[in-house]
Amino acid sequence: MADRMITISAQDMSAQARLNDSPTADKIWAALPISGIVNTWGDEIYFSIPVHAAAEPGASPVVAPGDLAYWPPGTAFCIFFGPTPASRGSEIRAASAVNVFGAVQGDPKVFKKVAPGAAIAIEKS
Repeated sequence: MADRMITISAQDMSAQARLNDSPTADKIWAALPISGIVNTWGDEIYFSIPVHAAAEPGASPVVAPGDLAYWPPGTAFCIFFGPTPASRGSEIRAASAVNVFGAVQGDPKVFKKVAPGAAIAIEKS
């Protein structure tokens, strides 16, 4: 499958990300472009999207820096770039199991400067 690249833009920043070959990634790719309003939870940005997917086999609450994940209970697109209030030690932990569907290319800490309430847009690159 060809690389599926997306651009995530909020405030004065943008980042590139690559989607994986999961069923959740397929649903999100098909729904693009998507926009929303940023919520933050520690070093995580999340926002509700018009995509519905169940937890996939392998869904986990522990993710890596830069992971893009879908949180089924909140139909939310999540960007992880550091510890959350649920983290234990240095891990990055979501509120509950998420489907990882891609990863930010480059330093995910660029998202630290995005404020809650900011508009965010996701589009195909």
